[in-house]
Amino acid sequence: MKKILDLNNLVIRFHGKENTTYAVNNISFDIRQGEILGIVGESGSGKTVTAKSILRITDNAEIKNGSILFNGLDLLKISEREMRKIRGNNISMIFQDPQTSLNPVFTIGNQMIDIIVRHKNISRKKARKIALDWLALVGITNPSKRLNSYPHELSGGMRQRVIIAMALCLEPEIVIADEPTTALDVTIQSQILNLINDLKSKIHSSILLITHDLGVIANTCDRVIVMYGGKIMESSNVNHLFDNPKHPYTLGLLNALPKSKNSLEKLRPIPGNPPDNTKKILGCPFYRRCSDRMDICEKRFPKTLYLNEDHFLNCWLYVEEDSNE
Repeated sequence: MKKILDLNNLVIRFHGKENTTYAVNNISFDIRQGEILGIVGESGSGKTVTAKSILRITDNAEIKNGSILFNGLDLLKISEREMRKIRGNNISMIFQDPQTSLNPVFTIGNQMIDIIVRHKNISRKKARKIALDWLALVGITNPSKRLNSYPHELSGGMRQRVIIAMALCLEPEIVIADEPTTALDVTIQSQILNLINDLKSKIHSSILLITHDLGVIANTCDRVIVMYGGKIMESSNVNHLFDNPKHPYTLGLLNALPKSKNSLEKLRPIPGNPPDNTKKILGCPFYRRCSDRMDICEKRFPKTLYLNEDHFLNCWLYVEEDSNE
């Protein structure tokens, strides 16, 4: 499949008054046309910062190194004015909290119509028709009434559907979904994920799905990236990863999942705590929590090992130390 987004050697830092946060540490991956790529990992692993860097909305973060190529165009080198044309129109984002993503003082209609008019340069009447069509597509009943509603008048599930409609109504090539079901109950979560998948096919877009839930990854994604401590630990086709996980962190995540509804087997949590990302780590960030650790793991991060075209990992268990380095 054609690559439409290519991140290379991305490094992101947050600089505070007293310390520096090493948020993302030299990661590379691509997004292919028409696929759903998942990024999974614990809180603080760098998932959301990586996603926001694509749209250059990382607040006070400094992107120290790397490139983000969208159809060959480096998004880190264009002006803010050019970037505003790409946001929403070519690459859009579904945020995890619809309550804070919607402006409480404007109606749903005003917010959707303004976005459509700004990017498509059409009349408000035509934009209203597009907004109504998309509200209906995302499963909102009586869309004309909801168009005149304020965010607080809608349930959490309906607000999330509105956010999805706003993200997709311009038919972007890439949709970034940042934990879009976090604040919803299990039934609504399933509906929202199915909805995103169905609408992806309608507009032929690619989706970058950020989550901490491996169950969501298994049921939704084509490929998956496992992140930890601002690094990529492992990446693979979803089916292959679940059938043949290699990295100790990936295995730890899988072992922490309930096996079945009737299983009496105890869950096996990963011992210890995530790394302090205000400390620069030279080796593997999973070192202190890994039962298979070796001395080299603390000192250096391993080279990437490709098991096949779509399955790679970074782990000294599978890579021999190069004495020349």
